[in-house]
Amino acid sequence: MNFWSKLFKKNEEDFTEAAGSNVDMDEDQWRRLSGDSSRDLSPISQKRIRETAYYLWRTNLLANRMIELPVAYILAEGVSLTVENEDAQNWLNAFWNDPINLMDIRLVEKVRELALYGEQCWPAFANDINGHVRLGYLDPELIETVVKDPDNSTQPIGVITKKNKKGIARRFKVIINGPENCFSPRTQEIRDSFEDGECFYFCVNKVSNASRGSSDLLAAADWVDGYDQFLFGELERSNFARAFIWDIEMVGATQKEVEDRAKNFQAPAPGSARVHNEREKWRTVSPTLNSTDTEVTGRMFRNHALGGSTIPEHWFGGGGDVNRATASEMGDPTVKIFSMRQQMIKYMLEEVGKYVISRRLDPSGASSFDPEDPDPELLPQANFPEMTAKDTTSYAAALPQVVMAVGAAVDRGFITKATAVQIIETVSGRLGVTFDAKEELDAVLKEMTDKQHEDTYSASPEDLENGSGQEAQ
Repeated sequence: MNFWSKLFKKNEEDFTEAAGSNVDMDEDQWRRLSGDSSRDLSPISQKRIRETAYYLWRTNLLANRMIELPVAYILAEGVSLTVENEDAQNWLNAFWNDPINLMDIRLVEKVRELALYGEQCWPAFANDINGHVRLGYLDPELIETVVKDPDNSTQPIGVITKKNKKGIARRFKVIINGPENCFSPRTQEIRDSFEDGECFYFCVNKVSNASRGSSDLLAAADWVDGYDQFLFGELERSNFARAFIWDIEMVGATQKEVEDRAKNFQAPAPGSARVHNEREKWRTVSPTLNSTDTEVTGRMFRNHALGGSTIPEHWFGGGGDVNRATASEMGDPTVKIFSMRQQMIKYMLEEVGKYVISRRLDPSGASSFDPEDPDPELLPQANFPEMTAKDTTSYAAALPQVVMAVGAAVDRGFITKATAVQIIETVSGRLGVTFDAKEELDAVLKEMTDKQHEDTYSASPEDLENGSGQEAQ
């Protein structure tokens, strides 16, 4: 028996489980439709990037802005969850303002952590009597496995937590707003094994056949940390550049005289005087570090990290050669990226809203939403304000010209009235006023017809005989 075998044999009673994974009883009886996926980070890498992202967000100014700017643009003006049905709206309001949910405050935290960790898991707890819903929170650090549908690798069906100190792992069923027969019988059987409750699971920065999301700072982490180190290095260099020493030259002195002078030398205090003869020459000496242009280098590092997150440099205190016109154009790609994340948050809130209404309608837990024929009055809508204030000056100036142009085109028979109204709606939509062109045209024609009837009834008998009407006074 070699050394390692003896060591393991001797200490095997001290060994405890360090890591592992939960395996379903029928794991060997099914395979993923798309085959085994290698698109996920390893558990160690997943843990490391979560810790790194959190650390950088807390300590690195650049990383903090890369997380906080999208959150502010999406949520700073507030969010509302509305539905047409009055009772359903009351249920949503009760959920939103619940003292545990506090969505106006907690939503900011949830969106921030979605960006930091790349995933969010919210266990849902519903009152068995009235169906009122409260949301919990499961730290991504505690997630061991996200189980996917064996017939559809894009659909998560359950979340398994790591074992606690008692060796118990919890199994949450991922909520879908639809009946269980959306899944195959095999998948339904797997979902039935998740008996510890229900949860919402959302993730970002992943491909379809990956099971876990990743942080927004995954690719930028090394660069923002390197930029931070560069700035600290420049701070130290600046301190060194300001340092100096006294250089004293003793003309014609022997070695012993120099050594004796060095032993008795004391640097003069600031503002003091020094006295010496013509044999001593005093001067200060500063280091010459010969560094490159740090402003150009720092800008290059900063813009590399910011560009990876589609954030222009003037959003992080770097003006560069940007003027008002170019700054407006440079912000468009950033707003588009933020709008994509906003759509994700919108989907998340509307899925939660559907579940809240569904549990109120049926506290037993059966989904009340028919995905093939949903009731439009019970479909919640997440409402976000505009991310940026639009410059409507040019559209306001163009609107009268458009109206005159389409009016002339209608008079000459080039376009129909319906097309003319549609063109006007396109421009007015840029000003924030939208309407259905066909409905608006029908309303205008009806209004004109009603006006003609009023003019006819208000005319005098003499006018009617002459074939003309008179407007009512």
